[in-house]
Amino acid sequence: MARIAAILRALGKAQRRDQSTLQSVAGNNFFIVTALLLQKAGVFVYLIIGLVLLFPLSTDPMRKIPRSRLQLWPLDARERHLLRALSPWVNPVTWGIAALAIWAARGRVTMGLWALAAGVVAAGFLLSELPGGPAHGLFRRIPNFPGPLNHLVRKNIREMLATLDFYCGLVLAVTALAWRLAGAPLPREAFLALTLLVVLALSSYAQCLFGLDGRGGLSRYRLLPLRGWQILAGKDAAFLAIVVPLTLPLAPLAGLGAALVALAVGHEPSVNQLRAQTRWRFSSGAGIYYGLFQAAAMAMAAAGIFFNGAFILALCAAAWAASVWWYGRVLDRAG
Repeated sequence: MARIAAILRALGKAQRRDQSTLQSVAGNNFFIVTALLLQKAGVFVYLIIGLVLLFPLSTDPMRKIPRSRLQLWPLDARERHLLRALSPWVNPVTWGIAALAIWAARGRVTMGLWALAAGVVAAGFLLSELPGGPAHGLFRRIPNFPGPLNHLVRKNIREMLATLDFYCGLVLAVTALAWRLAGAPLPREAFLALTLLVVLALSSYAQCLFGLDGRGGLSRYRLLPLRGWQILAGKDAAFLAIVVPLTLPLAPLAGLGAALVALAVGHEPSVNQLRAQTRWRFSSGAGIYYGLFQAAAMAMAAAGIFFNGAFILALCAAAWAASVWWYGRVLDRAG
């Protein structure tokens, strides 16, 4: 038992260190804007954030141990089975589900709510157990794009799919699509508000476009036969390739304009304030005030397109192109 106890203590320490990175949600535009502006009216948004956070919280602690190393440890079959049975209890979420089960049995929580929470946690646990993970499976099947930036765009799309920002936007878009397919009436302005929420969910990533490239990411980019504006254009193309499909059930032109403005504003911190990000976490922006400024610019652009016509979209595209050109020069000078 001494060996099992030592392994469980190490797993608990690694789990706590990993879960501390979830604090990045506090620097995310989606959380900041909804907390400051929507307040109590943003309960649905907070539920989405909580639902998305449950997946990384529910990962199997045993995934912290490389399989090759685990096979080399001097554990007999009984100890391995015992470790497999006890390791989920290292995760605090398991204790939370157990407490919910007790409350459900006493009638304090409905069985349906407990089943939903347990199902989400079990899904996160099982998905983390898939061999190779999504980055080596579904994410590798991203279609090719025309032009010399094909592989750069595909790589950047895979990075965005490995952020929780994308899944918040996805939940919002799927919910809106289901609502529309059900034929439920919605006021016209609701499509604008939902579109802004979808783009807002992804906007913090536009402030840290190089955050998931790791150490030396910019150095590797400088080895490519590409100009700075081409590197930024490849990252922006990946951002738009995700935002546009998510806003199609809502107000796609307004969503495109808001996305272009989010990128135009986000280039400055992306290039001049490099901040490392962690996969399967929320992107952390450049700060509260910068995030609010970006959100306000997005809202003005989307509202202008939605109420005044598509010609505002041309202004958004011009602002984005100017930003790509300017900060592309900054990248070239830094090289």
